[in-house]
Amino acid sequence: MEAKKTATDILKTAILLERRGKAFYTQVARQSESESAKKIFEMMAEEEDAHISFLSEQFSHYEKTHEFLATDEHHDVDDTEAVLILSEKIKNEISAAGFEAAAISAAIDFENRAIEVYSNRAAESTDSLEKKMYQMLADWEKGHHRLLHKLNEDLKEQIWNDNNFWPF
Repeated sequence: MEAKKTATDILKTAILLERRGKAFYTQVARQSESESAKKIFEMMAEEEDAHISFLSEQFSHYEKTHEFLATDEHHDVDDTEAVLILSEKIKNEISAAGFEAAAISAAIDFENRAIEVYSNRAAESTDSLEKKMYQMLADWEKGHHRLLHKLNEDLKEQIWNDNNFWPF
């Protein structure tokens, strides 16, 4: 049986998740030959950087006071415009079975893991500020997930159309 994780353990895990995500998104952006995919992965790396800063501030405050900072801000990825503009460009620039598409799929897994960690901690926390913080982070990550999922679905449909995968 796994020992119950402390607030400090969860904050450390969260910061590590975000650093790994930033490293992944930064590397994919560097390696991408698609300008549109590069923009999306650069945006995702910037978002992860914002998460790292936010969590590091929480960690530092918690270590000193054993209390969480109030979180009034709510961060949403403005995926409407980004998806509409970039997904069309990406579909024309990358292969649905290529490097960038594989990176989008892997990024979805990163976001799912973060959502799981944050949602679980929000559900189990008895501290209202901690609960609110982790719920906000889970919602923030859900915005990333929506963007990536939409891109992934568009790419899957493209490859199905290109290869006549439709049964009718």
